[in-house]
Amino acid sequence: MSIDFVVRLIGMVIFAILGAYWGNSLGQYSSDQEVLYTLTIGLVGALFGLVLTPLLTTRPMRALKSLLGQLSAEVLISALLGLVAGLLVAALLAFPLSLLPSPFGAVLPFLGVLVFVYFGISIFVMRQSDLANILGSLTSRREEGAPGNGSRSSRTVLLDTSVIIDGRVADIAKTGFLPGTLLIPRFVLNELQYIADSSDGLRRQRGRRGMEVLSELQKASAVVVRISDIDVEDVREVDDKLVILARQLKCPILTNDFNLNRIAELQGVSILNINELANAVKSVVLPGEMMGVNVIQEGKEIGQGVGYMDDGTMVVVENGSKFLNKEITVTVTKVLQTAAGRMIFAKPEDR
Repeated sequence: MSIDFVVRLIGMVIFAILGAYWGNSLGQYSSDQEVLYTLTIGLVGALFGLVLTPLLTTRPMRALKSLLGQLSAEVLISALLGLVAGLLVAALLAFPLSLLPSPFGAVLPFLGVLVFVYFGISIFVMRQSDLANILGSLTSRREEGAPGNGSRSSRTVLLDTSVIIDGRVADIAKTGFLPGTLLIPRFVLNELQYIADSSDGLRRQRGRRGMEVLSELQKASAVVVRISDIDVEDVREVDDKLVILARQLKCPILTNDFNLNRIAELQGVSILNINELANAVKSVVLPGEMMGVNVIQEGKEIGQGVGYMDDGTMVVVENGSKFLNKEITVTVTKVLQTAAGRMIFAKPEDR
């Protein structure tokens, strides 16, 4: 039984009683029509309550819930502080204003509450960033002054579906290089569940891998993972929702999706790309350096051999095909940075 149906029944009964009471009052002016007035207006009241009660109760509440769900925590806290400040100022001025001659003494205190509450909420919401910075600085100072307490960043990072499926985020989080809170919106979790329930075997496996990664993240003590019901209305695409939500919360998106990366950058949203991080922490080698590499396959060109470093960087060895499945020492001749990553060209050491 839905809440709308229950509310309709309650409204129907209440308005039927009110209609019958009103009809009875009108029927007293005509003694022979009292019952007819009571039944007719009572039925009209019941119909009115059955049809219009949700428009007066549940639907405004749902609209308010939807509006609050789109607001960030900073906006809500700032609005609450502004409300309290406005009420305090109005309360301090209520007594002096009430001493004014009538009708000002009766009207101005009430108008003062409305005016100061409005200005309080407006000013605090407009300066929410400054308030957050002040509260953050006070918190960090308190944590620095407390012995034995390491300060933890209050930054929030949004997680994309692709980065959860990728799995490397769990390893990065365990190292402590992701301070703050990892926020996973409910629509991202729904998309991940949809992938896990896919009829395609590969997509289903990737979705289940993402579920396992989420479980690992929640168990990791170095990071806080929060799943939120916050949503973006009138937007269907998950990427668009993430970008809008990141702009509202003023937080970055952790992803390895190239398209989402470009769309977010065009709209001024910060992106933390795991692929860029992986390329940045790869070993740095310079032409002329020597290193050991295991040649595991032939290259595209005649005589070339291909091996890999421990971090996955491809090493193309000139005339290396004759050293297949052997560990050899090579000299780096060129380092090439491509969109796919770093590629190293080398030649075997003279023997």
